[in-house]
Amino acid sequence: MRSILIKAFTGCLVLLLSLTQVISAQTAATINGTVRDKSSGNVMPGVTVSVKGASSGTITGSGGAFSLKTTHAFPLTLVFSYVGYKTEEKEVASATDRLDLALASTEILGQEVVVAASRTQESILQSPVSIEKLDARALRASPAPSAYDALANLKGVEMSTQSLTFKSVNTRGFNSNGNTRVLQLNDGMDNQAPGLNFAVGNMVGIPELDLDNMELIPGAASALYGPNALNGILLMTSKNPFQYQGLSAQVKTGILNDNGRTTATTGYYDASVRYAHAFSDKVAFKLNVGYLQAKDWQAYDHRDQSLANGHTLANGTRANNEGYNGVNVYGDENTVNMYTGLQSTLMPQLTALAAQLGGAVTAQQLYDAILPPKNMSNVTRTGYNESDVVDYTTKNLKLNAALHYRITSNLEAILQGSYGAGTTVYTGADRYSLKNFNMGQYKVELKSPDFYVRLYTTQERSGDSYAGGTLASGINEAWKSSQQWYTEYFGTYGIAAGTLFQNTFKNNLGQGPAAALAAAQAAVQAQQANFISAARANADKGRLLPGTPEFDAAADKVKNKAIPGDASGVGAKFTDKTNLYQAEFMYNFHNLIHFAEILVGGNYRRYALNSEKTLFAVDDNGKEFRINEYGGYLQIMKKLVDDHLKLTGSLRYDKNMNFKGQFSPRLSAVYTFLGTQNIRASYQTGFRIPHNQDQYIDLVTPQAHLIGGLPFLRERYGLDKGPLFSLQSVQAGAPTQYVFREFLPERIQAYEIGYKAVIAKQLLIDAYIYKNDFKNMNGTQVLVQPTNDPAVNKIFSVPVSATQVVHSWGWALGLDYSLPANFTAGGNVSFNELTNEKDLGSFLAMYNTPKVRYSLNFGNRNIANSNFAFNILWKWQDSFVWQSSFVGPNVNAAGLSEIPAYGTLDAMVSKFFPKAKTTVKVGAANLLNKKYVQSWGNPTVGTQAYISLGYNL
Repeated sequence: MRSILIKAFTGCLVLLLSLTQVISAQTAATINGTVRDKSSGNVMPGVTVSVKGASSGTITGSGGAFSLKTTHAFPLTLVFSYVGYKTEEKEVASATDRLDLALASTEILGQEVVVAASRTQESILQSPVSIEKLDARALRASPAPSAYDALANLKGVEMSTQSLTFKSVNTRGFNSNGNTRVLQLNDGMDNQAPGLNFAVGNMVGIPELDLDNMELIPGAASALYGPNALNGILLMTSKNPFQYQGLSAQVKTGILNDNGRTTATTGYYDASVRYAHAFSDKVAFKLNVGYLQAKDWQAYDHRDQSLANGHTLANGTRANNEGYNGVNVYGDENTVNMYTGLQSTLMPQLTALAAQLGGAVTAQQLYDAILPPKNMSNVTRTGYNESDVVDYTTKNLKLNAALHYRITSNLEAILQGSYGAGTTVYTGADRYSLKNFNMGQYKVELKSPDFYVRLYTTQERSGDSYAGGTLASGINEAWKSSQQWYTEYFGTYGIAAGTLFQNTFKNNLGQGPAAALAAAQAAVQAQQANFISAARANADKGRLLPGTPEFDAAADKVKNKAIPGDASGVGAKFTDKTNLYQAEFMYNFHNLIHFAEILVGGNYRRYALNSEKTLFAVDDNGKEFRINEYGGYLQIMKKLVDDHLKLTGSLRYDKNMNFKGQFSPRLSAVYTFLGTQNIRASYQTGFRIPHNQDQYIDLVTPQAHLIGGLPFLRERYGLDKGPLFSLQSVQAGAPTQYVFREFLPERIQAYEIGYKAVIAKQLLIDAYIYKNDFKNMNGTQVLVQPTNDPAVNKIFSVPVSATQVVHSWGWALGLDYSLPANFTAGGNVSFNELTNEKDLGSFLAMYNTPKVRYSLNFGNRNIANSNFAFNILWKWQDSFVWQSSFVGPNVNAAGLSEIPAYGTLDAMVSKFFPKAKTTVKVGAANLLNKKYVQSWGNPTVGTQAYISLGYNL
């Protein structure tokens, strides 16, 4: 597959370069003209001018003028379009005609055309499923610091902020960090990191200057888009270099402020440049460069999630709880019980003391008297704060280039490459510092209005990435092994407590053994806090401190050793060089078959796993696996009742080499009445193939041996034979044989009714209600494999499929109102609920979604035609419980991991200078600095204020 793609890329490049040489020899006519605003008479830069039916074109310059070269025969029709203005058409008889055209501004709502819902262009009002769209005008008016951030303002959308540049988008429940249930496509390419199986935010995506629009379908979308479009799909589309030409540039700077960070206020810098040029109406290219740098948001939740020694999240600290395990403190996760730890230290001398007393008291009585109470019995090592071990120097470089060749007026060939690199932080079972992470996507495509054929590859390279929590543990171990640390800890306590106990006991022995025992116990109890403090101080003596050369040397050694390490020490390096290869096509038969609109499509995909044998299992030949998938779909759409009723049926089949084939049907109906009012109903299905790590991971960690859910891995480690117990049954004192059921893809059945309408050309209403049934939800089961020595029982963590069906439902309402004088107001509210959580037992559904979320906005895109604009937006969401592998197990089980409710105010004001084609924009996200977190263990987000200067946006 890889060789086929390389040959295709090379062949297409040679073809396009050859054709470019021919173009210059063709005779081209030049059409000139000017475009103005109809109401103000001002010239309009940035208007798209194209030849109707061919899409070849240009844009107007700073003076509103355009010059369009074309080889098309006259007469021809030019199409003039600009976001927020009514599209106009003008017939041109010859190149000598000088055009002077005026465009009328329009604020009529619901005029957008969308593609994602049916893979064919249709009115957003008549979409068969819920869909949201952000076009260039909406993005310019958004107060969000970036286009990707603006997604959080859409109704029903949740966002999990793991760092400034890594944010995961989700809809309709079951949110997660690194979301594998929402598919993200950039110009048709799956933007997932192939080894991780989720999109890394927009780190390797379309640069903001090149972003034309984003379409988001909330809910199941597998019928047309296949695996992993379970909870939604995000389509990001870049600008065509034929339609958006010239130089564009933007410089953005500002501050991040949160007083909980090591430095409360820091700057950030974001600069980007885009250049596009059409040599003729046949050949065009574009180049994009963008770079961002900042000191990231920090995660500093120091609450104690151990719940050890009787403490709670709120009151446990390192000062008062020896079993402390801070949420964002690492290296303090593993607990040793003092009752076990002190036995080898104290029992020999206490046994001798008991013998001296001739059996008046036993050694066990003496031992029980000297032990601390149970609320002081569990001990963990001293850990490091996240800021000590995670790289907060966030960087993001984006490079993008594309060469477009129009073979005919309706057939275009594209050669495109995108590359992203940087440093950010991601939250999984650990906090991963994705340092010098990079990924490339390279595509060759042939497309027309009726079909496309696309080949692309995604190349992921983890760079110097590492696990922050594992690094902290490794630094501790590099300085002093846990065995030595705990030996010193218990030895110090034992010597001090034992000495005081014996002296006091002997001094009071004249009153009898019982009185002496009581006096000695009281003396020890009075000093226990001092003994414990001295024990930790002695064990920590010489501990490596952040910022010292010794600490840095130990950290570098652990960072450069692959997880989980070897006999020489712990390793924290995360290695992943997995590649994805995909071929796909789609054909619309609307020009050949007229009784209905029929389209078909299909794809073939291969994952080439490569972790250099550190994360994934290997086959019998010692090689990491290749995963093959293929799929195909058919969609039929028919309009009835004088085009008032649109019926759509879709059916897709997908097959992964490790799982049975999956059918994904979708049925929908849209009824249009009174011109702009639409009622829709749909039945949709979706599925998610277990991601690559859930299939093939084979990694030993300090906590457990992680293995994939495929049967061969169970067999490799003997889990299919002999005794095997669930951890829950062992902890309950009644070990129960665990029986595996088939590991299956997740499936969802979704039912939706919606209403979308424009009332009096001023009020847009969009409402829906849905119900989801979730089957075979993937979760994690911890298993105990007993050995001859109970102290060294083997612990395995295996992904499994739930037996229960998980039910959820929700609704949403959006209102947008166009007011006089270009003012707009709007808002949306969404409700999501997991309805049968109590029936799931110990299974963690990880719904991770607030019940209620709403936003309100008010703005004006052009105040009194002054080219001033403003927008104010208020967002609020309810509190909810977050469940994940990052949450402490006791906290997870108790359901205590609540994410507090919060509200934020975003605002911006901008000024456009037409002659200079320059826009100045000043704004802030979370203007009131109401600090919040969006998921457990993730950073606290404060105020992000910015000012940007944009040219030719």
